[in-house]
Amino acid sequence: MPKAVLSVDFDSARKEMVEDQIKGRGIQDNAVLQALLKVPRHLFVEPGFLSRAYSDFALPIKESQTISQPYIVALMTQSAMLNADDRVLEIGTGSAYQAAVLAEIVKEVYTIEIVESLARTADSKLKKLGYKNVTVRHGDGYRGWQEKSPFDAILITAAAPTIPQLLVDQLKVGGRMVLPLGKTGGSQDLIVLTKQENGKLKEQYITAVVFVPMTGEIRR
Repeated sequence: MPKAVLSVDFDSARKEMVEDQIKGRGIQDNAVLQALLKVPRHLFVEPGFLSRAYSDFALPIKESQTISQPYIVALMTQSAMLNADDRVLEIGTGSAYQAAVLAEIVKEVYTIEIVESLARTADSKLKKLGYKNVTVRHGDGYRGWQEKSPFDAILITAAAPTIPQLLVDQLKVGGRMVLPLGKTGGSQDLIVLTKQENGKLKEQYITAVVFVPMTGEIRR
């Protein structure tokens, strides 16, 4: 590994990231800010990208997937309007960075990853870092995690072509689903869906984003 990478002060870089890229761009939820200050993002990126671990970019990980840029992780987390006693479902574990951020804020995190090798790595990494409130499952997130539902919030970290009704059904009344909605090959709409008492969804547009596609049954 190059000496330049070894000399990176990750703690200072993380603090600078939160001040400049997260807080400086309008993220105000203190729980989210504290979580991003605490989670060591450099342990979730590939070794060749250590020097860019706290830059505001999505970075490639194994299996042609990415670790989302820190600002988008913060924005999605803030948009979910989380509370300390919440139970949250994440679809698309990937690097496990988003799951770790969620775990710093809520009581329970359930996360599903369709790529088996990524699920195994994520589970091992989260356990090594001491996250006892995260459960990782290998499988297709399209059907959610029925036996652990209903959830206070659901975050989908891959682009969905349609709103997955099976996941909506697992959301509590008043619960929020945050997801990038739209076709791949361009940008998607990051939206928040709030489940009303009549079962209908209140939709709020957040911003344009670019995510890797959600795969599996939703594409059939």
